[in-house]
Amino acid sequence: MHADDIQFHNVGALVPVDGGGRLIQRVPEAVRTELNEGARSRVRHPAGVELRFVPEESVELTLSVRPGGSADSETVRVFWGPIQGYDEFEIGAEPRTVEVSMPEKLRRLKPSAMADLPFDPRVCRVCLPGEHRSGYTRYHGAEGARRPPTEDEVPDRRYLAYGTSITEGEAALGEHLTYVNQTARRLGADLLNLGSCGTAYCDAAMADHIAARDDWDVVTLSVSVNMVGRFSPETFRERAEYLVDTVASAHPERPVVCITVFRNSRDVVDGHEEAETCERFRAELRDVVAASPHDNVYLLEGPALLPSVDGLTTDLVHPGDGAMTTMAERLADELAPLLED
Repeated sequence: MHADDIQFHNVGALVPVDGGGRLIQRVPEAVRTELNEGARSRVRHPAGVELRFVPEESVELTLSVRPGGSADSETVRVFWGPIQGYDEFEIGAEPRTVEVSMPEKLRRLKPSAMADLPFDPRVCRVCLPGEHRSGYTRYHGAEGARRPPTEDEVPDRRYLAYGTSITEGEAALGEHLTYVNQTARRLGADLLNLGSCGTAYCDAAMADHIAARDDWDVVTLSVSVNMVGRFSPETFRERAEYLVDTVASAHPERPVVCITVFRNSRDVVDGHEEAETCERFRAELRDVVAASPHDNVYLLEGPALLPSVDGLTTDLVHPGDGAMTTMAERLADELAPLLED
């Protein structure tokens, strides 16, 4: 969406809130209110959200964090197109104004150095963190001449990802290090992150929302370790089937890639009581894909994308930076030929 001559990437609504500013959320309010209770909160965490613009000189942005998480602040990082900047800003409960301007060396980049880049380096990308422990981010306004990027200044393909906290980006040390961000970079694609930490329950409202969107070229549905132990395998299958069928039937020419539950503690810890249930959920998703009447539905095995505990965090569930990179390399290799087709 666009507002104030800024492209709010991966944003579905800017909601005015008490205390000033507009709260950033990843889906429209009409969608959010139909999700399960936990997901209503998660889609207000800014995983994959970027404020994008091309400045004439410098631009001042005012942001804050609405209290509500266990962390009091969050780190905002600045990229110029695909080039990582040195600017990092901590924002907290009180509105903070930060200033950004294009580094001088980037102004003098040779045209040959910019050839075939997915992003134009003139595009300032203020990347909000999917800080899963912080509150919601509020936008208070901007000053300075600027314009939103044009279509030819950003990638011409988009990758939409739905899944759990692993998709939303829990445990990665930076938003750009999540497996979905790294996958998008390898594909030369723009990421739309609809990960929902702890609450990816294959809600019908999310299925309908993804199906109604016309701004993605490939989608991955990583479903869902969040449902193991909370839902029966039969209920999981019913919900997963609705999700897959609804999205695939709405976009028969676009790949819909289903990913079974990633390797996690249930698979590697002796005597885990949910080990068999976890594998049953994988089997149910395999059956959903096998039974699908749609030619654009594909299956990837989560354990194949994350083949060992190497790089996991100590909870043996969430990938750290190393495992995120492994997953991205393998996933990009699988998605690239589907996009080319």
